Amino acid sequence: MVQERPVRVERRLSAILAADVAGYSRLMHDDEEATHTKLAALLTDAVVPAIAEHGGRIVKNTGDGFLAEFPSAVQAVRAATQFQTRIKELTIAEAEDRRIAFRVGINVGDVIVEPHDIFGDGVNIAARLESIAEPGGICISSSAHDHVRGKVGVEFADLGEQNLKNIALPVRAFAVVRDRSSAATQAERARLSPLSPPRLSIVVLPFANLSGDPEQEYFVDGVTESLTADLSRITASFVIGRHTAFTYKGKAVDLKQIGHELKVRYVLEGSVQRGGNRLRVNVQLIDTETGAHLWADRFDKPIADLFELQDEIVSKLANQLEVQLTEQEARRSERSRHPSSMDLYFQGRAWLNKAWTPEYLAQARGSFERALAVDPRNIDARVGSAAGDLIVGVSYMSNDSAALLAKAEATLTKVLSLAPNHAFAHMLLGATLISTNRPAQGIAECERALALDRNLAEAHAQIGRAKLVLGLGVETEGHVNMALRLSPRDVFSNHWLSFIGLAKLQIKKDVEALGWFRRSVEINPNDPPTYFVLAATLALLGSLDQASTAARAGLAINPGFTIRRFRDGAYGDNPTFLAYRNRLSEGMRLAGIPEG
Repeated sequence: MVQERPVRVERRLSAILAADVAGYSRLMHDDEEATHTKLAALLTDAVVPAIAEHGGRIVKNTGDGFLAEFPSAVQAVRAATQFQTRIKELTIAEAEDRRIAFRVGINVGDVIVEPHDIFGDGVNIAARLESIAEPGGICISSSAHDHVRGKVGVEFADLGEQNLKNIALPVRAFAVVRDRSSAATQAERARLSPLSPPRLSIVVLPFANLSGDPEQEYFVDGVTESLTADLSRITASFVIGRHTAFTYKGKAVDLKQIGHELKVRYVLEGSVQRGGNRLRVNVQLIDTETGAHLWADRFDKPIADLFELQDEIVSKLANQLEVQLTEQEARRSERSRHPSSMDLYFQGRAWLNKAWTPEYLAQARGSFERALAVDPRNIDARVGSAAGDLIVGVSYMSNDSAALLAKAEATLTKVLSLAPNHAFAHMLLGATLISTNRPAQGIAECERALALDRNLAEAHAQIGRAKLVLGLGVETEGHVNMALRLSPRDVFSNHWLSFIGLAKLQIKKDVEALGWFRRSVEINPNDPPTYFVLAATLALLGSLDQASTAARAGLAINPGFTIRRFRDGAYGDNPTFLAYRNRLSEGMRLAGIPEG
């Protein structure tokens, strides 16, 4: 007997919108025909056009409401907001007890699809959220909120955990705030948290010209405009456009009020002062919620070419601000009871920025994995996960670095097929290619990254590393210096200094190499690879006691390191590169590092 194949069940991830008419039974009891006619007209004039305009489809009508499906939570919320606004306009003249008002619930979930219906918990949650919405209101789940926050131009009130009928676990709900009175009504039933602006949202206020010279105004405005443009390239950033920002030029401003008006978490303000042949730039980053000063810096530079100086100042600021903003977002997300996918992404980036120790890297990779579990479509979390695999692979923390590098390459190739202009992903792919003995291809990827983001200092440093693999260590320092010019206090600058040290070893300038490795350790004393090459260099120079001390310091952080792991993970087949690798291996042996 031939066994029949099971029927394939079609499933997909959708944004589900459930709506019904508040008080429908009463309205029908009072006047069936008028209610039916008005409902049909509102569906035709307001609901159907809004759903169609935003790429949705009405799955079915339910007598007093309907069920709709959208490919995007953003489009679902926009459609609901549009038809709710239109319905209010069409019914405003009617007596309140005769007015038709929809309640709307929206959820993102995996659904079973049939030709004329959809099923599953995702649908049930949307329907239950609709039941707790106010008449004329919209209530969404936390899964939908994660997708739409900062993208739909409306505010949300956090209603906290809701126990919904026939839903096993509590669902965190958010209400679209259309006016303060309706928000207050919702708050009577649930905790109303402060309306939160988008994560990593910032406005760069016009810098003040303290030079007393009106002719310097163009330079000061140029710094503001260029910095606004460059910050917009930061992953997941929400940057207020320069035209809006310049409406505050020359005005005394309340930074908390600006945060409220523009819906931003951070304000960057600064000043420029020219004195003789020097230029001083002061900047500070402020939290608009608390008014706290989160970070400040000052640049004091001699004036040569003003336009080159402007580019240099903007690049340094953009790189430092990316680190500061990432750290602030990670701290915020740690306080969240229900971190979103992007919250977890920022936590992972913050761990990567600390140091490349086994513990920190495990924390980072775990955060990225959790981010992808919450939202498998989170491109930036995929990139972060690939970064974690790459770093573990090149830092001699695994006996199977080849598998980790292959995994990183596969992830990044997939990311770039979905987001071909992701500069950071291009740079990481370049680093992966360099690490697997394809330096020319790696350089091309890094150059592509720089074409997309001129401030991506790491791309310059990776090109310098590629020169090592090509046996051209004499060229490494120039590329690393370019990275340091763009980001002199970069969180990864200790690695860049190590690249120069390795290049000096390659060209047999061991004493100079020693100085670079010591500077690297001073910047970040928690980076094990640098200790191992420092130990090797000291041993090659005959300082065996110091070499042994450096080796022990590295092994205390990464006890699994061995010379065999180093040789297996040392990429490149250029004769000059191989000779330098062999010298390092011999130095490590003399320093007492285990053979493995």
